[in-house]
Amino acid sequence: MAAMIDLSIAGRTYQVACREGEEENLRAAARLVDGKSREALAGLGSLSEARQFLFASLLLADQLIDNRPDAEPPAQSAPDPELVSRAETLANRLESLAARLENEASAS
Repeated sequence: MAAMIDLSIAGRTYQVACREGEEENLRAAARLVDGKSREALAGLGSLSEARQFLFASLLLADQLIDNRPDAEPPAQSAPDPELVSRAETLANRLESLAARLENEASAS
């Protein structure tokens, strides 16, 4: 069963569906994105919502890379089906958000 939760990122609230029991993980992820979105705004000034999320994503990716600068690439093996499923779910959510952002931008 899916749960609906509200996430606040950079002063805006988004309602997102997630699996039962994953609410706190999603809230923690939203707090990270919120922090990086605010960091992007502070460093770059006024940004569209889409660009704000783009820069927040880049800042988070850079942080991940910095935390593992000498990491060896993973050995080639079959991907974990659970991780694949979670990645696909996240990708679908991001695509949905991007579509809504594009619709809102074109409607303005």
